[in-house]
Amino acid sequence: MSERRKAAAVDVLVIGGGVNGCGIARDAAGRGYSVMLCEMNDLASGTSSAATKLVHGGLRYLEHFQFRLVAESLAEREVLWALAPHIIRPLRFVLPHHKGLRPAFVLRTGLLMYDTLGGRKLLPPTRTLDLTTDEAGRPLKDGFRLGFEYSDCWVDDARLVALTARDAADRGADIRVRTQVLSARRDGGHWHVVIENQDSGERSTITARLLVNAAGPWVDTVITEALGQSGAHNVRLVKGSHIVVRRLYEHDRCYIFQNEDGRIVFAIPYEQDFTLIGTTDLDYHEAPEKAAITPAESEYLCAAASEYFRRPVTTDDIVWSYSGVRPLFDDGASAAQEATRDYVIRAEGDKVAGVLVNVFGGKLTTHRRLAEEVVDRIAETLGRKGARWTRDAPLPGGDCPATAFEALVEKHVRAHAGLAPTLVQRLTRLYGTKVPELLGEARSAAELGAHFGADLYAREVDYLMAHEWARGADDVLWRRTKLGLRVTAEDKARLAAYMDTHLRQGGGPRA
Repeated sequence: MSERRKAAAVDVLVIGGGVNGCGIARDAAGRGYSVMLCEMNDLASGTSSAATKLVHGGLRYLEHFQFRLVAESLAEREVLWALAPHIIRPLRFVLPHHKGLRPAFVLRTGLLMYDTLGGRKLLPPTRTLDLTTDEAGRPLKDGFRLGFEYSDCWVDDARLVALTARDAADRGADIRVRTQVLSARRDGGHWHVVIENQDSGERSTITARLLVNAAGPWVDTVITEALGQSGAHNVRLVKGSHIVVRRLYEHDRCYIFQNEDGRIVFAIPYEQDFTLIGTTDLDYHEAPEKAAITPAESEYLCAAASEYFRRPVTTDDIVWSYSGVRPLFDDGASAAQEATRDYVIRAEGDKVAGVLVNVFGGKLTTHRRLAEEVVDRIAETLGRKGARWTRDAPLPGGDCPATAFEALVEKHVRAHAGLAPTLVQRLTRLYGTKVPELLGEARSAAELGAHFGADLYAREVDYLMAHEWARGADDVLWRRTKLGLRVTAEDKARLAAYMDTHLRQGGGPRA
């Protein structure tokens, strides 16, 4: 363990580098507060990279009368799409009517509300499908004749977090990954927070005027262990697991399937060559970092998909799976799928004692609104330094019209004609208008440096280490990109060795 460093002072210290924590850090930095964010692992290494990858209103939440949450979520779809059109795009979802489950008129009524509740402007409305003639019916069993098609959006969840953190840093926030908060104690109206770098073991003390606990599934752990408050129980941990199989159908629409147990399962085109199927909703009582899909969950998802698809899906088809733990606010609901997905913000303390803001729950779709509310609370305590601003401020790489994104892809392909169009298209989907900054003057693959399998080259890896806090192979392969689906174990080992050498030589984020 290294010697403890002299204390630094900030207005706000945020614990947690998921979508909520990074959103709060970004908003606060943009309003003029000095901000530090501490994440004990990698950005989005918990719940925020284990989602179903959707920016959506939550059609099923209507059944549980969560109208405020649905309305806010629906309104945020087009806001977020405009801010990050490179990592967010519209999707059409097909909901087949299953005889014996929810009646058709119930589905129609719910979708009518879904179309009108959030002030939809650009996304197309719901329409009725004849699955016996529509292309969406071809992969389905013959018994499905009636369907409904509606709009939501896709998001690259982990990239949403990384880009939010990048923008926060560009506005002055100090983003520290692999940095754990060991303890936080009030003294003289300030928080004295001991943090530890997980790579070096070095400890330092940070003085903060206000502390935000946005640790997701670890929010109660922070309260009990770092803050020393015993008996904290505010979140209900619910595990959601997903499987990825080879592409099941050719068209680009998604499916939402009803199940007899009341749960729903999505089937979504994923990374061009695959289909993502999920999720499960199961109460979870172990450490969040131990979450993993069980054989029963894999079989459940395969059976749910096979109930609808003409070609059965089996566990032998699974090429990858992942699990995450949602930190839902514990509202006492009897079933995991009925627990609220809404967020709860609770502040305690005062200017004299030091203020703590705890964040419970939340989802990708509402993270910007959640951050606004938290920073409004910060302003009440520390004094207002700026107005709300995030609604109209694009994320890095997103400063192009959402409806003209394909034109940006074509522009980059033409500008880098010596590179494979599929590579340039993938990079534009990840980095948007930042592609020229990443590629520079490169006109051939040879100019991109070492090759690590698929279409991953050192030029991109260097960029991710310098600008997006990537530290290990998994950071690159599974969170900054999804190329883990396409590289070999040998490729990953070479990438890990390259990154380790680069970091030992002093490479890292210029933040």
